[in-house]
Amino acid sequence: MREAHPQRHHPGTNPTSGWICVYRSEWRNQVTEAGFVLTAVGIDNMIDQGEGFQWQLWVPVEDAATASRELTLYASDRAEADRPSEQPSEVDKGWWGVAGYLSVIWLIPVLEGYGLIADETLKAGSMNAGAVAAGEWWRTITALTLHGDFGHILGNSVFGVIIGLMVGRNFGSGIGWLLVLASGALGNACNAWIQGDAFTSIGASTATFGALGMVGAFLWQRAGHRAFGLRRSLAPLFAAFALLAFTGVGGENTDVIGHFTGFGAGVLIGLVAAAFNPEALGMRRQLYCGCAALLLTAGAWFMVVL
Repeated sequence: MREAHPQRHHPGTNPTSGWICVYRSEWRNQVTEAGFVLTAVGIDNMIDQGEGFQWQLWVPVEDAATASRELTLYASDRAEADRPSEQPSEVDKGWWGVAGYLSVIWLIPVLEGYGLIADETLKAGSMNAGAVAAGEWWRTITALTLHGDFGHILGNSVFGVIIGLMVGRNFGSGIGWLLVLASGALGNACNAWIQGDAFTSIGASTATFGALGMVGAFLWQRAGHRAFGLRRSLAPLFAAFALLAFTGVGGENTDVIGHFTGFGAGVLIGLVAAAFNPEALGMRRQLYCGCAALLLTAGAWFMVVL
């Protein structure tokens, strides 16, 4: 783009015959930016300073219509990019779901400490790939409530609280934790299908990473990121996957495949759930869904002791 020396002339006329002003502003940088837009599409242009100290952008008369159209499209794209992204509304604070989650995973060690649950029962509740393949589906749920030691359950408690609050705020504590349970069970089922028959695992981490995938997928679909290009579109999923990669692959006894299958199950469930409005359920239906999650867990343990 070439720039003319500032000249005095009437707005809308050109000091050089055959040129016309298509854009003017008091700010030179705005006119320069508009000139770059036209240069990028192959339209010759020049800048000068007209009356009233306004900067003006000139193009050949035959390119005036095309230049005006390109500048209008560019202004529209800029306005869309600058529009604040729509944020999902908060369904609830999430604390009721977190309290239920902590109560469930800490109930087993309490009962074990009082001698009210036998080691054989605990073993029968673990996720054994061969047993799950043989039809003992309940193990995919009961294994989520079992932990190897204090450090194991403490880590899942902390991570579960952090992710669980996000689940409650985006989905609601009831439907949210019912879906977390589903993602954990589905993740365990996929893990059992991948692993050999002798493989066993326990722990709520498959469900908590499922919750992470749910939240990432839900925010991707519902928070308005998709309008701003692929990189920003996938930002919530990238963030969730980065957290999975950072926290879900370390440790000697870490079930890495289980973490990834849980995360994948959560992503799928989150994508489906994003098609619905959790707020439309209301508090009563949220309560029903939360009770359903507790009943499914209790029913799975009933199948163990049956």
